[in-house]
Amino acid sequence: MAGAFQTLDPRDLLISNENVTNTVWLNNSPNISEYYTSSVQVASTTGQFYYNIYYGAAATGSVQFAIAYCDEGGSGSLLYNPNVPEYSPTRTNYGQYRSLILGDEENSFVFGNQSASYFYALPIERSGYKEELLPGVMTLCLSGSGASDELYITDDSKLGGAAVFSEAGRVYNLVSGSAGTVFTGVDANGWTANSGSYGWFMPDIGLILLNGPALDGTFADGGINLGTGRNGNTADNNPQKLFNRLNLGGEAATNPGWTLNSNEQLSSDFVFVRARADEFNYSTNPSFISGSTGAVLFDSFINDPQVYITSVGLYNDNQELVAVAKLSRPLLKDFTKELLVRVKLDF
Repeated sequence: MAGAFQTLDPRDLLISNENVTNTVWLNNSPNISEYYTSSVQVASTTGQFYYNIYYGAAATGSVQFAIAYCDEGGSGSLLYNPNVPEYSPTRTNYGQYRSLILGDEENSFVFGNQSASYFYALPIERSGYKEELLPGVMTLCLSGSGASDELYITDDSKLGGAAVFSEAGRVYNLVSGSAGTVFTGVDANGWTANSGSYGWFMPDIGLILLNGPALDGTFADGGINLGTGRNGNTADNNPQKLFNRLNLGGEAATNPGWTLNSNEQLSSDFVFVRARADEFNYSTNPSFISGSTGAVLFDSFINDPQVYITSVGLYNDNQELVAVAKLSRPLLKDFTKELLVRVKLDF
């Protein structure tokens, strides 16, 4: 009769990694085409530089992402103190993302081959994804100033180059294109004519940065004539300008709005547990063995025991239970049967 514990062989252990793709948006679809703001926030001083974007009306909906206008020189919003130039919420936004991504206040944001002193940050609500945004599937549609001018933006992760790493993880350039396919009508890299790439796609922290100068360019140069306001000590309400282009980009039936997915890597340990013919054929259950004497209650069970295996316990070297696998149904075990159970542990 086998002992209560059976040591596993290294060949009984297998590690497997699996990628699981999920939606980001609250409509359980890869795509959204309707965006909502809070009228209270829009009318407040916060609305000068920051919008929360909701799924459904703000009174009952949940935040899906945000729009933050970031300006190194502090333009585009009122100053904290009129007597202290350049110190404004937009400068604070810029410094926050510079510290998070670049880690050094002396560094600058370089989108493609051009530095930019202002940009729009679109952080995805953290509850929308478990591990990371999925590179190579994003399509963001922004409306241009003309009736039929539309800009489609994707990331360049499918181009095959090695990812660039920042203090906040991987960085991919945003380019003209759809679902990872680059459009090269204006530039061979999918960038704008004069302002570099359209920004950065940062999957590890769920963040999209949109290059301000790129969006402000003409449609012929790859931009959408966004018209970012950069006046000192002035509420230029730049988040509203980008929000309007997002809204128009999702209105027409042929426009995708914003397509985005998340990705999670599940590491699974497979443990193959074997009960051979001469193992685990007896039980300590009171219906099988006497609690006082330890004798088998029925003589027929001595040479022809009948037991049912219902679960498998996994223990460490200190004989401490670390996991229990429940079988879907009890399995009969006797000297004529062997049992192989595959246990899957997800982390």
